[in-house]
Amino acid sequence: MRMPRRGLVIQARTRWLLVGLALLFSLVLLMYLLECAPQTDGNGSLPGVVGESMGKEYYQALLQEQEEHYQNRATSLKRQIAQLKQELQEMSDKLKSLQEKKSPKVNGMNYQGTKEQTSNDLLEFLHSQIDKAEVSVGAKLPSEYGVIPFESFTSMKVFQLEMGLTRHPEEKPVRKDKRDELVEVIEAGLEVINNPDEEDGQDEDDGVGDRQLYSENDFIEGYYRTERDKGTQYELFYKKMDGMEYRHVTLFRPFGPLMKVKSETVDISKSIINVIVPLAGRTEAFAQFMQNFRDVCIHQDKRVHLTVVYFGQDGLSEVKGILESVARETDFHNYTLVSLNEEFNRGRGLDMGARAWEKGEVLMFFCDVDVYFTAEFLNSCRLNAEPGKKVFYPVVFSLYNPAIVYANQDIPPPVEQQLVHKKDSGFWRDFGFGMTCQYRTDFLTVGGFDLEVKGWGGEDVHLYRKYLHGELMVVRTPVPGLFHLWHEKHCADELTPEQYRMCIQSKAMNEASHSHLGMLVFRDEIEAHLRKQAYRTNSEAVG
Repeated sequence: MRMPRRGLVIQARTRWLLVGLALLFSLVLLMYLLECAPQTDGNGSLPGVVGESMGKEYYQALLQEQEEHYQNRATSLKRQIAQLKQELQEMSDKLKSLQEKKSPKVNGMNYQGTKEQTSNDLLEFLHSQIDKAEVSVGAKLPSEYGVIPFESFTSMKVFQLEMGLTRHPEEKPVRKDKRDELVEVIEAGLEVINNPDEEDGQDEDDGVGDRQLYSENDFIEGYYRTERDKGTQYELFYKKMDGMEYRHVTLFRPFGPLMKVKSETVDISKSIINVIVPLAGRTEAFAQFMQNFRDVCIHQDKRVHLTVVYFGQDGLSEVKGILESVARETDFHNYTLVSLNEEFNRGRGLDMGARAWEKGEVLMFFCDVDVYFTAEFLNSCRLNAEPGKKVFYPVVFSLYNPAIVYANQDIPPPVEQQLVHKKDSGFWRDFGFGMTCQYRTDFLTVGGFDLEVKGWGGEDVHLYRKYLHGELMVVRTPVPGLFHLWHEKHCADELTPEQYRMCIQSKAMNEASHSHLGMLVFRDEIEAHLRKQAYRTNSEAVG
């Protein structure tokens, strides 16, 4: 009976020992927590219930702020490292190739030296780009027009000088690459401020907790400009809302040397272009169009088919007569006349013209009767459109009203002499997407025009957006050999409010340049001045 009693005693002692150890551990843990808990600003003693709650909230907020800071820093560094790795790899490959051509390996011993030399050459080149750019010191310029102006931006808006006719003086960056560029630049500036180097003039002993951290909300404004052969310069300004000091960061994205992407031979000798023209009435304009077509397509290019889609019966016989006359005089029979007895619809006409072709694949040029083009443009059309890969959307140069442009002459000069790219003679029609070169299969695959659009305007934008939302490359550029001839524009009452507004805007833009319109507005004032001058001259002569 004694053995069980001893076991009970030992078991009881062991239980009390464990309880004592647990109490001791709990006491040590409590003292540790009280020692490590952050003090509140207003109380230096051990906090009570309220102080303890505030200490925990402050501690959690501090931890969250530090975690977000390091996460943002890590993300930014990863992106920059990946980009630099890619650029370094590309540059290294090119410089390595050049080095191997200049100094081939001798018994396979010069690889490491070439690799080190490549990195040194790359760094030296990038620094030389910064030194050559107008970043730290000014450059001597020949005139006021030699200055490369900055464009300014905030976190939401870009303020731009070069607007064309579609962009605004102030707007949100609509292109994704521009948005991503500005976001990356702002984040890079924050990285420089929040993690300074020795050369930035900040004490390294200052911990992150003691140093004021900046965020995207502290970005005030920035400026950027691009020297096309050197790189892009960014001037960034940050400021805390309750502070008076600004942090200024200058960044520069240097351009690397030219790199070959591809080199190929393009044979366009057998590339036929189907020029499709929708038409209703306007037979005089069509006769002028056919004169240009005869000179360029029949006599010079000789690889063109013409498809005319005519709406209605009025004027149809005259159009047939013009086509037959050209065919007899030039022995040209590569044309198709499609007659539709319905109301004019540009999208419907171009769609019918595309489907009327029955010889398989063909390059199509959607054209208007008021467009003048050259043989060089036809070759540009062939070179910039590729089936299944890219479509060509040239920007047309639109001529102003010749009666205003050449008001100081008795009659305007012939059309051929009006085809000049001057500020007072016309403008790049960068809001128009009606003239385009694309292959028939691509047009049909994307679904063609929206045939619900009636009358003037809108159908070309819908088609353009379809390509933008797809995988084909859209080549958009002004071309010197494509002109829109001025003609009087009538905005029909049947148009929708949006179409009518677009029509009136187009009519106003087509009339004359800003300076010529100003002369018209102030015509009475100018004439009054001229009369006074003449009267004064006559008075002085009599006296």
